[in-house]
Amino acid sequence: MSQDFHRIKRLPPYVFEHINPIKAKARAAGVDIIDLGMGNPDLPTPEHIVEKLKETVKDPRTHRYSASKGIPGLRKAQASYYGRRFGVKLNPDTQVVATLGSKEGFANMAQAITAPGDVVLVPNPTYPIHSFGFIMSGGVVRSMPAEPNEDFMRALDRAVRHSIPKPIALILNYPSNPTAYVASLEWYKEVVDYCREHEIFILSDLAYSEIYFDMAPPPSILEVPGAMDIAVEFTSMSKTYSMPGWRMGFAVGNERLISALARVKSYLDYGAFTPIQVAAASALNGSDDCIEDARKIYHTRRDIMVESFSRAGWDLPPPPATMFVWAPIPDQFAHLGSLEFAKLLVAEAGVAVAPGVGFGEYGDQYVRLALVENEQRIRQAARAVKKFFANHSDGKGNVVALNAK
Repeated sequence: MSQDFHRIKRLPPYVFEHINPIKAKARAAGVDIIDLGMGNPDLPTPEHIVEKLKETVKDPRTHRYSASKGIPGLRKAQASYYGRRFGVKLNPDTQVVATLGSKEGFANMAQAITAPGDVVLVPNPTYPIHSFGFIMSGGVVRSMPAEPNEDFMRALDRAVRHSIPKPIALILNYPSNPTAYVASLEWYKEVVDYCREHEIFILSDLAYSEIYFDMAPPPSILEVPGAMDIAVEFTSMSKTYSMPGWRMGFAVGNERLISALARVKSYLDYGAFTPIQVAAASALNGSDDCIEDARKIYHTRRDIMVESFSRAGWDLPPPPATMFVWAPIPDQFAHLGSLEFAKLLVAEAGVAVAPGVGFGEYGDQYVRLALVENEQRIRQAARAVKKFFANHSDGKGNVVALNAK
């Protein structure tokens, strides 16, 4: 009876749990930790959305069980959003399911479509649920390059030709968490054509569709002709409307996949609290001004982080989208790997970052910095990093010897 359960044994240690105790210990000692690790939006939910929640929650009828696949008004609002934003027509009854955030949607889709031993193609590095949802469901994950280019297409062809059994699904995530890569509609068309030919489902994570900078709005894979035959796309209101704790997301697309997800969900939940769904519908049907306001704030934070950290001696590539900077570990610390570097940074500089290895082994030479602190705190973090670098220098530009612990 002391053995771990089968599904739990398949999960690796959660990397971020190595950082949390260090943060907690430092805070207990009175240290001010600037937390750039978790992608937890700090912006307030727009007031008109909160007011709609407050208005709706006063009706006692909304406190009863809700609809697992989402109330009709919410599904219609999501279908309307796709029509306005992407020019994609969706049937709200058969092609839209409301989820408890995109993370739950991915996990339950994996439960719905995966048989033991099924092969799923997943970018590496990527958001953990993209892999672990299928691992927990008994699937086998095969890593793919994260960048959407011709190398990806060549790797996709090799994976399909050499995987036994043939892969059942391909996971995509653009704009990407953590790398911030963005895919073009032309590239999506290549992927859709290939996957239709080889009868492979596509599950696309579009959670960061509305956080983009200095570029055209990112496309949806469902804009590609024929994509609806094989693809489902997941979106979330967490970042777009600063509603992370509300747990409101969607899956849209192929009717067969949506039906499978809805059936699994019908056994597991009664959907989000009805007032949350009503407020979410109001957000989707309302003005986009609040989205634009949030985008401008993230844009400003990105520019300040890149500029101030560069002056501190850490060159950060400016992301074209998402609320994350995917930062190469400075050369003098590269031998530590991302976990030990992150532990050292939070312990000595009071700055928390996410170790890149937590997103896959190919992320181990990077850390992820989230744009979830205000401008003053970002500059404060840069000053702390500059001091941290100086403390590990011999004064001649050489790093003091460090060993991973």
